[in-house]
Amino acid sequence: MVRDWLARNLSGEYAALRGAGGPGREHEAFEQRLAWDRCLHEAGWTPLSWPREYGGRGATPDQQLIFHEEYARAGAPARVSHLGEQLLGPALIEFGTPAQQARFLPPIAAVAELWCQGFSEPGAGSDLASVSTSARLVDDHWAISGQKVWTSLAQVADWCFVLARTEPGSRRSAGLSMLLVPMRQEGVTVAPIRQLTGTSEFNEVFFDGARTGADLVLGEAGQGWQVARFLLGVERGVATFGQQIQFRKELDDIIDHAKRTGASADPLLRDRIARARVGLEVLRAYALDTVGGSGSPAGAHAPAGSPVWSPVEASVGKLLWARWHKALGELAMEVRGAEGMVAKAAHYELDAWQRLYLFSRADTIYGGSDEIQLGIIASRQFGLAPGGTA
Repeated sequence: MVRDWLARNLSGEYAALRGAGGPGREHEAFEQRLAWDRCLHEAGWTPLSWPREYGGRGATPDQQLIFHEEYARAGAPARVSHLGEQLLGPALIEFGTPAQQARFLPPIAAVAELWCQGFSEPGAGSDLASVSTSARLVDDHWAISGQKVWTSLAQVADWCFVLARTEPGSRRSAGLSMLLVPMRQEGVTVAPIRQLTGTSEFNEVFFDGARTGADLVLGEAGQGWQVARFLLGVERGVATFGQQIQFRKELDDIIDHAKRTGASADPLLRDRIARARVGLEVLRAYALDTVGGSGSPAGAHAPAGSPVWSPVEASVGKLLWARWHKALGELAMEVRGAEGMVAKAAHYELDAWQRLYLFSRADTIYGGSDEIQLGIIASRQFGLAPGGTA
């Protein structure tokens, strides 16, 4: 059903959107992709994982897996509303008050309001517990000051969910709160960050006395770390299967190029290509075993919209795919040879494989660096404290 609907609807005005908006290209056809997201909602495909009583489709983990895989196979465009729908929406359902749910869930579902995520900071990237952005309660509102960085799509977002320190003098994960903050106000400044790919999907966001209502805390004040962990668990959920389909397409294109150009005659390159294929199968097997549908231990009884990866499983999964994809970018350049070092045209116009190589440099950093993931595994799985002691 998903496959047939996508085949019928990725046509006409939407036909040109196939493959648009991927990593490093989130600027592409933004208004058309926004219209596409609204088309998905009107057809009842989104919000996919939300329970029906909250306006969603109530899809099971198996159904979500199918949707994300078929969506990627069809080459459907990258979503512009995913931060609101796939991250904040489930958190609102889990932690939000009835008033917050009534205010925010319908416009998120209808793609009438777009969201961005205010987590990382210049001094607290992957180590979110070190955030220093602060908020103090003044009468009927929170006053927010600080800086966020690497904020995807902040330039188009209407709202931001911001992890801020609301208890002066608190340290690490204590004293944090998740605030829902309007972006279009005095006291909020968005500055684009130019990336290696030449584009600027990421931004710095400066809060200088920005305001939000006293009632716009997601969960209780001081509960922000729990909400943030929930959000990260959702982020690494079944959507990873669509990501793996895209990875497979990239690897298949590399293999085809190696055959056409004769690069596959190099035994070392053949070995690396074979290892890449094995590695991709490992990614899928691990995901199916830990986060997949009803056949997996985690997915069997997972309620719709909730994360189904434990923190340790999520960290292992992130390590696996980030390292694999970064190595794939390097393999692409090896297969291309010298031509991979030349831009397509003036003004630094890159082809798909050059963007893959450059953007994948960040895979082992964003979403939690390798070092942070290893620390989570060491502490949570093996009970090791910093410094290697139990």
